[in-house]
Formats: sequence, C-alpha cells, structure tokens
Amino acid sequence: MTEGPTRRWPWLAALALTLMLQALVGCSGGPGTGPVAMKLDRYPCERCRMMVSDPEHAVQIRVKESGGRSKVHFFDDIGCAVVWLENKPFRDAPDTEIWVADWRNGHWIDARKAHYVTGQITPMQYGLGAQPDPGPKTLSFEQAKAHIFQVERDMNGHGADHEGEAQR
Repeated sequence: MTEGPTRRWPWLAALALTLMLQALVGCSGGPGTGPVAMKLDRYPCERCRMMVSDPEHAVQIRVKESGGRSKVHFFDDIGCAVVWLENKPFRDAPDTEIWVADWRNGHWIDARKAHYVTGQITPMQYGLGAQPDPGPKTLSFEQAKAHIFQVERDMNGHGADHEGEAQR
C-alpha cells in the first residue's frame, strides 16, 4: 500500500511547524541571562578595542535594555571590564551580570562571586585570573577592583584615587 498525499500531510505540517519554531527561537537572541558562547578573535574589547583572544581571561557584561532585552559587552581582561563599568548608570543594578572566565579552564563564573589570583599574564596587564574557589592569597571581587584601580593609577602615573572610588 502506498502513502497518499493525505497520509503525509500531518507529518509534513508538523515538520514545517517545528522548523518555523526553531527559526523563531534562533532569532530571539537567547535567554537574556547568563554568559553567551563566545568565539575568540571575533569580538573587540568594549574598552580597549583589542580582539578578545585569551579564553582564560575573557569577560562578558550583560546589561538589561528597554523592552526586557539584554546586550552583552565583551572584554579581553577583567581590568578593562571593571574600568569600563565604573561610571555606567547600570553598574550596581541587580540585573547587570558580569561573567569572567576561569583562568584554569575557561568556564564562565559570576565575577562578583569569583576569587582572583594575582601574577597572571593577562592581555591588558592587570594580572588577575579568576577562579570559583578561594585559595591562598586570593582576592575578593571588591579587592580585585581595588587592585585594578591601583594598576590604572600606576600605568597613568597618578597617585590620586580613581574617580568615584573615594566616595565609597
């Protein structure tokens, strides 16, 4: 017995509907939270404009925009991300996400919960590597920020506090 057009119709309709739904989900821009898959040497750092090419020191900042959507900004070093974010109005917003790569394996971790080791060779010479677990002499996120602003002062030859830092 051969299949006629009427027997194939429900199957073809289901296939077409599935393909349309996949296309719509693919265009939706992702879930709106969490880190995104990042291809190296494809995205420029939002602050220094160097291509993000080091998978162990990359950073993403996801910011909510109007209409409920979000935008992801890419950085080649936690220092660039922290300095860029410092004067943004959404810096302390609870829905602003900061994701940093684990220096040991490149897995994404919440930058505010990460622990930072010093002495790393990083793209912009801030020298910090992130990891999810504490270790000897690791820095908290707040301590890492202080380290970053000290590196900024040292690189720029300024001894004064970073803008806004003394107000905290």
